[in-house]
Amino acid sequence: MADACVVGSATGFVDLTFFQTAFLGIVQGITELVPVSSSAHMRVVPAFLGWPDPGAAFSAAMQLAALAGVVSYFRKDIFGLAKGSISALVRRDFNNFSFQLVFWIMVATIPIGIAGLALAHSLNSCGSPLRSIWAVGIACIVMGGLLAATELMARHKRDMPSVSPMDLLLIGIAQVGALVPGVSRSGATITAALALGFKREQAARISFLLGLPAIFLAGMKEIWELHKLSLDGHGWALLATGLIAGAISSTIAIWGLMRFLERFSTWPFVIYRILLGIVLILAAAGGAVT
Repeated sequence: MADACVVGSATGFVDLTFFQTAFLGIVQGITELVPVSSSAHMRVVPAFLGWPDPGAAFSAAMQLAALAGVVSYFRKDIFGLAKGSISALVRRDFNNFSFQLVFWIMVATIPIGIAGLALAHSLNSCGSPLRSIWAVGIACIVMGGLLAATELMARHKRDMPSVSPMDLLLIGIAQVGALVPGVSRSGATITAALALGFKREQAARISFLLGLPAIFLAGMKEIWELHKLSLDGHGWALLATGLIAGAISSTIAIWGLMRFLERFSTWPFVIYRILLGIVLILAAAGGAVT
């Protein structure tokens, strides 16, 4: 069944079953936080299973599920930053680390906000070339190569207390790449943080804390867009099913990822991304998926 395009938003998820939305919610929840690209998997998994493309709006709204996982895991960090920032604001201590970190995270979110608004039509329109299997496959390989480069050349010595405003701005600019299916928000930001010399688990911590505003805003924007489209009760129920499944899987995924990066390198993700990209390109070339 063809995707339903309403006012530039792909809402193909209304053609899915509850089982399918729950399954895709689990896929989204895991891949949103692991550096393998959730948007790639949300485009590819339905294609291989012969399901309708759930659309960019569904993928963006599902980021709220990942937000639940990030908040649950980093709740102490988030509470500490919020408390420290408010206290610093009251004391007018603008050099306070917590205040500075929160402020520059907000500033570093501006690039993806501007790019997201500028590219909204191209990213969300049905049949967007950016969502083609070819484009996703190429993005997977390119991002895998960049992640491999940081593993080979980066120092992996810095801790989060050493993060500077320029570090956050550079990582925020790298986050813009996440708008392209196949790149991965966590992949782009973790790669940038690794390139700046941060330890792997510290790079992931910075990536997720910096991504909180972008994930929240992207998810809420799509919820609002779906509200304006007068999505019916069935559509909202499908979305809620995906969100619940995604929130559970994302909580498990972030716990597993952080434990993994404390002990191992990102090479398994590099290999997976490159192999996935090759398979997608071959599948697209052979006409197996479109």
